[in-house]
Amino acid sequence: MIDQATIQKIFDAADIYEVVSDFVSLKKRGVNYLGLCPFHNEKTGSFTVSPAKGIYKCFGCGKGGNAVNFIMEHEQMSYVEALKYLAEKYHIPVEEKELTEEQRKEKTERESMLIVSSYANEYFQYQLWNTDEGRSVGLGYLRQRGISDEMIRKFGLGYNPEGWGAFTKAAQEKGYKKEFLVKTGLTIENEKGLFDRFRARVMFPVLDLAGKVIAFGGRTMTTDKKISKYLNSPESEIYHKSKTLYGIFFAKKSIVQQDRCILVEGYTDVISFHAKGIENVVASSGTSLTIEQIRMIRRLTLNVTIIYDGDAAGIKASLRGIDLVLEEGLNVRVLLLPDGEDPDSFARSHTPQDLADFIANNETDFINFKTKLLLGTAGDDPVERARLITDIVRSIAKIPDNIVRSVYVRETAHQLDVEERVLYTEIAKVRLKNEERPSKVPATTSELQMTTPATKGVTPCDIEESVLIRYLLLFGDNELYEEERNGYMRSVSVGEFIIRELGEDDLELLNPVFRTMQQEYQRLYESPSFIPARYFISYPDIKVSTMAANILSEPYELSKIWYKMDNFVETEQMKLGELLPKILDNYKMRRVEMLSRDIDNRILELQNSKDPSQIMELLKRKNAINVIRRKLNEKLGRTGIH
Repeated sequence: MIDQATIQKIFDAADIYEVVSDFVSLKKRGVNYLGLCPFHNEKTGSFTVSPAKGIYKCFGCGKGGNAVNFIMEHEQMSYVEALKYLAEKYHIPVEEKELTEEQRKEKTERESMLIVSSYANEYFQYQLWNTDEGRSVGLGYLRQRGISDEMIRKFGLGYNPEGWGAFTKAAQEKGYKKEFLVKTGLTIENEKGLFDRFRARVMFPVLDLAGKVIAFGGRTMTTDKKISKYLNSPESEIYHKSKTLYGIFFAKKSIVQQDRCILVEGYTDVISFHAKGIENVVASSGTSLTIEQIRMIRRLTLNVTIIYDGDAAGIKASLRGIDLVLEEGLNVRVLLLPDGEDPDSFARSHTPQDLADFIANNETDFINFKTKLLLGTAGDDPVERARLITDIVRSIAKIPDNIVRSVYVRETAHQLDVEERVLYTEIAKVRLKNEERPSKVPATTSELQMTTPATKGVTPCDIEESVLIRYLLLFGDNELYEEERNGYMRSVSVGEFIIRELGEDDLELLNPVFRTMQQEYQRLYESPSFIPARYFISYPDIKVSTMAANILSEPYELSKIWYKMDNFVETEQMKLGELLPKILDNYKMRRVEMLSRDIDNRILELQNSKDPSQIMELLKRKNAINVIRRKLNEKLGRTGIH
């Protein structure tokens, strides 16, 4: 793990304008910069970068945060990966906390395997471009397939020469250990010794989301039919086929911008689409879709278009896998290519505009596609039609969204000439059965956190609590009033007043994000070096730093109370002494009312109880709450701090 001191150095060094301008064209607008949002399509710029506050905010799609958030979102990196990216950009040495022996060994092993894979990628590319065998066999084949030199270089394609151990020998001579050559699968070891896994093959490097080479696919250049046409790296510490999508590193930015992922089958399908300017495309590399691959796509978009060639048997075999996509809440569309075409050949034989138009005009939603496909085989056979209905119902039941499900029920009922209530009944049966069965693949903790709303609608007091947090961030250091303590007059800040008022009544904010900010503020507000806005903008919890960025990036007009008096505009900041006590008392009143309702409900539940002591205790608490409510009502009539 990266130590806190290094993290702070990274946050201090990372200039939000410099970081964002690496990816977005920004123009000066007053004290801020404006550009087109990289996270959604827009023609008029609504993406604002504030160097003074160290934040970005898009007022079109709502995304915002600090420099680390931006790299995480734009490059689809983890928090630690984003920190390391910025550390490298600003030449900050990353000092990591002491790891356990097991963690150190695991980390070293993984890094060593990545280093070996990176060297292999360089070696294969060198062989392709700089050796007679590579140019004549490998480069000749790729150009014959219609792959341009630009695409060859972009995707890092290479060549491993014929012979038993050319790569292994070269790697060992460079000092790479046999242990990691074998663990990556680049080298095979048996009783005869060491030899290359990939021999006489054009090499397709497989990159992870961060752009690191984790595996290879090799296409044979020999005519021996006993040899597999394609050979892939084996599973390893750095490569898990079920968790990998070919082309994801090159596609992730476009997927986010287009809000759609196009899914094809093979390496050359992806490359041919990129050559035509369609970059939001990835490949499952010949495997059935897995939960891990679907969730990787879901991190980027909820919309997927799956492209099939005209092989009906292959399509039917893939239908079950698509049910998994529906179950994960993605919107699935299907595109069927003409007979005899695959994505690679179809892309190469069409202009970029024709290809884009064909996709837009011919893709259809999965349920309709599946219904029409199966109807064609069922014909008028009542038994087959019954099976068809059961099959379609099973797919619709996978869809988690009630509204989307109801739309498909209506359309399917019309297509199959079945009453909607029949479909609803069958769907209910399927869903009930699924709920009774334990989930095979439980969501990870991080995925659950990603899908849990951080703020909006989390608690009944979100509006009031957001105002209090806003005051802590915007005006926390402002002097509110003076008080006498130990014979001396001292100033009380807005932040101290809020923290003290909440603490006196043992009130913690209900919203978990706001509560974290309250607790951190309470812990640090007496420290002279504590700058609230800066601290929370660079807070490691993404939900907290994003919340801080959203609050700090509110348009100035929304942060004012326009109070006209002799042509003088009195701002919210100038009226803090009057506003803040009322806001706090209103919040306390809201909490008191919630507590009162809770006690009333508990009394109702216990009204038939034979033990009256519990009810008496609740009535005592109710009376105490009523006293607090009367005092708050009196306080809410005051006009300021005295």
